[in-house]
Amino acid sequence: MLIIPVKDGENIDRALKRFKRKFDRTKTMRKLRDRKQFTKPSVVKRQQKKKAQYVQRKRSTEE
Repeated sequence: MLIIPVKDGENIDRALKRFKRKFDRTKTMRKLRDRKQFTKPSVVKRQQKKKAQYVQRKRSTEE
């Protein structure tokens, strides 16, 4: 559960923005979407390898 303390005199929009940022960092929505349907472990590994290759390629071209 996320707790966002709101200080006295603080704008509610600012507190809401902090809540949204904290919510995004916990990756709650990503976990919920992943649980909606089952993906085979082999498919998950394949996706992870593909992402790692992409990141490696980006880093090597950057340097």
